[in-house]
Amino acid sequence: MKVLFTVPPLAGHVNPTVAVGAELAARGHEIAWAGPASALTRLLPAQARILPAGEESGGGYAALHERWRDLRGVGALRFLWEEALVPLARAMVPGVERAVRAFGPDVLVADQQALAGPLVARRLDVPWATSASTSAELTRPFADFPKVGEWVAGQIAGLLAEFGDAATQSGGWDPRFSERLVLVFSTPELVGTVRDFPAHHAYVGPAFGARPASPGFPWQRLDPARRRVLVSLGTLNQEAGARFYGAVLGAAERLAADVQFVLAAPSSLIGPVPGHVLLQESVPQLELLPHLDAVVCHAGHNTVCEALAHGLPLVVAPIRDDQPIVARQVVEAGAGIRVRFGRTRAEELRDALTAVLDDPGPRRAARRIQASFAAAGGAAAAADRLEKLL
Repeated sequence: MKVLFTVPPLAGHVNPTVAVGAELAARGHEIAWAGPASALTRLLPAQARILPAGEESGGGYAALHERWRDLRGVGALRFLWEEALVPLARAMVPGVERAVRAFGPDVLVADQQALAGPLVARRLDVPWATSASTSAELTRPFADFPKVGEWVAGQIAGLLAEFGDAATQSGGWDPRFSERLVLVFSTPELVGTVRDFPAHHAYVGPAFGARPASPGFPWQRLDPARRRVLVSLGTLNQEAGARFYGAVLGAAERLAADVQFVLAAPSSLIGPVPGHVLLQESVPQLELLPHLDAVVCHAGHNTVCEALAHGLPLVVAPIRDDQPIVARQVVEAGAGIRVRFGRTRAEELRDALTAVLDDPGPRRAARRIQASFAAAGGAAAAADRLEKLL
């Protein structure tokens, strides 16, 4: 079987496909990726086959990030669709079409934010599945904001019409969701699905693939006498976190006797730190998690799932996009506490951390979700479902 993954130039969306691709390759299938090549070269294993698509748009993501970084709420959503997703789809369609014609995939797997994949698959009659790298859109996120939902539907309808498919939402197809298979890299124990989900929605749990090598990490500085907490705002949000980092350092001062903080942040935003705070520009997160007791993060889907896969409770400070929805999932599952990103004070963060470290409830809930992830099957379960598509 030949499988083509279409992905945006974002690590959190690429990473699950690396794990699924490795599993498929181990079973003898032929794998390739289509997307902005310069970004994918940094995100994929060295031996990955990359078919360029949308390079111009992908190269502009750094500039887009500068404008997107300080947006919140509906403003961030509008920017995501008008300045990122729709232009990326336009830029990627020609390259994805060339990739499909050259590679001849039996199945195309499209990330939810790589809308060019379904557009081309439908045009060329190739079976396609969705890679749902975040579960937020599966939980009716605009149920309480119908006008926002209508606006998103209008963006999708306009994109379809632009590429010669006048079908709208009422016409029965949405490029974010395959009607044959949606691979959801989570489980109902976290998502909190209260209604029956369609049989073609496969909750396979997180799929962790190989990551690019990280700079040397000072493992010898981890303090065995203290409980250890990772603080990370992900790769895209660090520079927006100056105020939040101040609260982190304040909480660290108040918990100095018992807790070591591993802070993943630019040193230029932090300044001097006390000896029990280990400041690193980046950390080898997957390797570090088994050595931790809790995680403080922005409620990014990947970081949340990686922490819960290791049974770690969370303090979540969502910023934008799907993060408030993921944060709500964590809180409703009992696996963590939510704090305010823009207004959190040191005392509030200290109290939240003390609660997840000392109260057995969040850790118990995190371990329940950890067990559900293990049972779901991850990359192997995703590969099983893709093999059954044909």
